Amino acid sequence: MKRTSFANWPCTVARTVDLLGDWWTPLILREAFYGAKRFDEFEATLGLSRNVLTQRLARLVDAGLLTRVPYQERPVRHEYLLTEQGRDFFPIIAAMMAWGDRYLAPADGEPIVLHHDTCDHDTHAEVVCAHCREPLHHRDVSARLGPGFPARLRETALATGRFTETAD
Repeated sequence: MKRTSFANWPCTVARTVDLLGDWWTPLILREAFYGAKRFDEFEATLGLSRNVLTQRLARLVDAGLLTRVPYQERPVRHEYLLTEQGRDFFPIIAAMMAWGDRYLAPADGEPIVLHHDTCDHDTHAEVVCAHCREPLHHRDVSARLGPGFPARLRETALATGRFTETAD
């Protein structure tokens, strides 16, 4: 069965889903945030097959979220390190954790707790407005078509009533 590609959709959520593409990719990134670097570390923690792990790591390298760096010559072995783009994915993983902790955690509590070393407090992700720093809630946010939205689709999108034009 051929997989639908969202890579060219005029929506960055769809493009992100296209990049992630499956449940293993975010879990590989999660492990990278926890400090995994080597193939065998990812394999042992996640328990996925070598060929699937190889494919997902290659996709993350090709997409620029990880970089592949040799750490041993004979035999050649590599570490997979987060790039700036990969490190910038952390808030997404943290937001998924916060949602999962609220709705899916076992009765005992969260399985993993994030600790903010800077202020020495346990924490959770919270999405806030970049301007006023207030928490973002869907009821307080509207969507406007941005400058990157394709001109050929603007009229149709505006006709749905779900979007407005970007303010000048």
